[in-house]
Amino acid sequence: MKKYIYTKGEFVESTSTGIDIFSQSVHYGFGVFEGLRSYVTDNGVKIFKAKEHFERLMQSCEKIGIPFKRDIYELIRISYRLLELNKLDNAYIRPLVTTGRGMDLKINDIADITIMAWEWDFYNGNKLLNTCISSHRRLSPKTSPIDAKITGNYINSIIATTEATNDGYDDAIQLDERGFIAETPGANLFCEKDGKIYTPASSEYILAGITRSTLIQIARSFEIEVIEKDITPEEFKDADSAFLCSTAAEVVGIGSVDNVRFRLNFEDSVGAMLQRAYKKLVLDKLSYEVII
Repeated sequence: MKKYIYTKGEFVESTSTGIDIFSQSVHYGFGVFEGLRSYVTDNGVKIFKAKEHFERLMQSCEKIGIPFKRDIYELIRISYRLLELNKLDNAYIRPLVTTGRGMDLKINDIADITIMAWEWDFYNGNKLLNTCISSHRRLSPKTSPIDAKITGNYINSIIATTEATNDGYDDAIQLDERGFIAETPGANLFCEKDGKIYTPASSEYILAGITRSTLIQIARSFEIEVIEKDITPEEFKDADSAFLCSTAAEVVGIGSVDNVRFRLNFEDSVGAMLQRAYKKLVLDKLSYEVII
């Protein structure tokens, strides 16, 4: 079956396109991306929070000076058409903004978008994660904007993930430059203590994700106290339970950190309740969104 992507203003077969080897995105990681998920709902196929994701894509471009301007609603329509062409419904969608040629380390005036989509299954088989505190800390906000999804930033994520999996863990937990809990290489973190949930403060040290903010809203609607604060590794390990979240992973329970298991059965945790509520939300069983 033919697979299609959207690039340079048209839908083309995925095998017929290439990347300019002289692009700044190839040589220096100078590009930005997003990740969206689509679901089969009672109202048809829906891309969850599409507008928010494409707004963040534009904001990421602005933060590092990539000259990319497109109508967000046009990009949403293109994404739905891409799903149709590839006969996808429960899928992951990856918009990628790449830049033009330039070996002189100066921002050029060329930028374009490619949008891809593929089937997506459960992260780690939807099993509890065995994690470790990574020796590789998150990038400093004094080095690169942490609140933008810059392609080059994720070299740090690849290195941390590789270290964790090579050591027999499912995922890594990274600290910020000050030594506080930050994120996994690709997801935000929460922990539970005495019925309250805690998450690293939304500041310059984490990318405060769209799924993260959605879970905070759900929790507060259930009158669950959410505390955003600096969390030490010791505090995190001493929590009753913990979980991570992202668009791709959704909500996944964490079973242990550095082989220290959490005391609460995840199925009995606040995280599990939020996991179930989030799934109902994306399937349009809690609220409705207009599909463009």
